[in-house]
Amino acid sequence: MSTERLIYLPLGGAGEIGMNAYVYGYGKPGKERLILVDLGVAFPDMETSPGVDLIMPDITWLKERVDQLEAIFITHGHEDHIGAVSHLYGDLRVPVYARAFTANLARRKMEERGHDPKVVQTVSAWPEVTKLGPFTVGVAPMSHSIPESGALVIDSPAGRIVHTGDFKLDPNPLVGEAFDPQMWTEIAKDGVQAMVCDSTNVFSAHPGRSESELAPEITKLIESATGMVAATTFASNVARVKTLAEAGERAGRSIVLLGRAMLRMVEAAVETGVLKDFPKVIQPEDAQELPRDNVMLITTGSQGERRAATAQMARGKYRGLELKAGDLFLFSSKTIPGNEKGVIRIMNQFSERGVDVVDDSSGLYHVSGHANRPDLEQLHALVKPKILVPMHGEHRHLRQHARIAEEKGYASVVAVNGTMLDLSGDQGPKIVDYVDTGRTYLDGSVKIGALDGIVRDRIRMALNGHVVITVILDEEDEPLGEPWCDIKGLAETGTSDAALAEVIEEDLNQFLMRAGAKTLRDDDKLEGELRRVARQTANNEIGKKPEVTVVISRMR
Repeated sequence: MSTERLIYLPLGGAGEIGMNAYVYGYGKPGKERLILVDLGVAFPDMETSPGVDLIMPDITWLKERVDQLEAIFITHGHEDHIGAVSHLYGDLRVPVYARAFTANLARRKMEERGHDPKVVQTVSAWPEVTKLGPFTVGVAPMSHSIPESGALVIDSPAGRIVHTGDFKLDPNPLVGEAFDPQMWTEIAKDGVQAMVCDSTNVFSAHPGRSESELAPEITKLIESATGMVAATTFASNVARVKTLAEAGERAGRSIVLLGRAMLRMVEAAVETGVLKDFPKVIQPEDAQELPRDNVMLITTGSQGERRAATAQMARGKYRGLELKAGDLFLFSSKTIPGNEKGVIRIMNQFSERGVDVVDDSSGLYHVSGHANRPDLEQLHALVKPKILVPMHGEHRHLRQHARIAEEKGYASVVAVNGTMLDLSGDQGPKIVDYVDTGRTYLDGSVKIGALDGIVRDRIRMALNGHVVITVILDEEDEPLGEPWCDIKGLAETGTSDAALAEVIEEDLNQFLMRAGAKTLRDDDKLEGELRRVARQTANNEIGKKPEVTVVISRMR
């Protein structure tokens, strides 16, 4: 019996949507040779991670075994799959493999972070393969909402794994490759040990729709518009950007691309040959000279991002262009759960300007990039894996996907972040270990741990306000003058109708007058008592217990 095993370990993306990072390994327990599939980010929100720029997987487990790591494979160019590569590359320093379009994006990110872009190596589509240690890896084209998305076909001595990445079954995606059932029949003909599969749309009961279905409705909408037209979508959805641009061109409008991400994506798609015959675009300053009904803007910021072009236009002008009463704004996108407030805020800002806003509630102007339940079942039937492991989804998605798989006779298990599975042999998936996983925050220009307390303290200050107390003691450890305090984020007056700062200062002074010599000599004890008095007084005055910083100065 072999002592070697085939393992799967999600460090991100299993039990959540975003921040994807999946480890595969083969070898003796603890000495497996490893590959990492995807290294993405999630995006912060003001409630749980105020001030944070990006959220990345905690790769401590991988860093401790970096000498076992062969390479990183990136399935496609969405930020939740590629966004952390350049930020965390310094800890891993192994080759990065991706198809041409994704590799182009990765190299740009590497250069921005000061890494050598040559570490990103371009691979061609299946049946070309890359051999690394015990693995042979190929990238099988999959249709998705970004060009050149690919499933990984990973061969090992313990059998073949299919890691689907994000996918849909689109026979006519407009940009990129169509779904090819014959290719999948060929991949599966000698047997697939395990398929690790996208679960995002497992609750959608109807078959997914093709990108090609949108063009007639979008064209009809734009042709009916009388003023300036603007539309937003995910910048990475190059097919949608092209659909919008072509619809605008058919309606006799000049096309303007607004937002750095939009320009970068179109540029990368043209450079790598995945985007051909894109309509001619003009500069924003040239559009200002044209009649409003001859202009169409395609903007970044479909998810309500405050600094993106869409949000800036909702607040006023962007690059000299402004939407006015009678103009049309189209959201050709789905709002990601958690972003609803930001998107609705922008819609209302446009409405206040008299702009007509059209969203996707009718289902006419957006299709998902992920497979719905019937499409998932179709891929299951083509691949026929011995084991099906759901990934890329919240816990409820994984659980439902596992239930569907088991009903069809496939061995399955819910494996959330940190769950190590042994996929070897015929016994089905076996949980063999649990690994501590967490999050790493990019906070300004530094990386911090989610448990470091920095963001927790920021949240506490936001919720409770902040008081800074300053006390000066003389050489005899006696108070020199009265203490004073500065308050931030708190009501200025409380129930006593006096200034809150003055009430706190008075109570602190009363405490110091009563404090014993032992307390006055001990900085830690004195700080604790001053903090207690300040919080108690604030609670009595305004019903809040603020965060308190105490500064003790001693004259020596």
